[in-house]
Amino acid sequence: MTRDFHAAGPAHYEIRFRSLSDPGRSLAFPCDSEGHVDFETFSARARIDYFYARAMVGREYELPRVAEEAQTQGPEPSPGAE
Repeated sequence: MTRDFHAAGPAHYEIRFRSLSDPGRSLAFPCDSEGHVDFETFSARARIDYFYARAMVGREYELPRVAEEAQTQGPEPSPGAE
């Protein structure tokens, strides 16, 4: 079964595994809106990290969540700035 990960339009999603102990160690991977990942596009290192995060849910990582990828935005204007 092949999934088209770009059929949903411009929205891009990622599945996020937040670290239970250190937010800097959280991992995120591209996926579709249902959390399905396309392993063929992953590097070998990304596959290892993904399977490790899945295996360590409840020990090192929270349950994964699917979210829209954060869009890079410029800094918010300062209050009173014109």
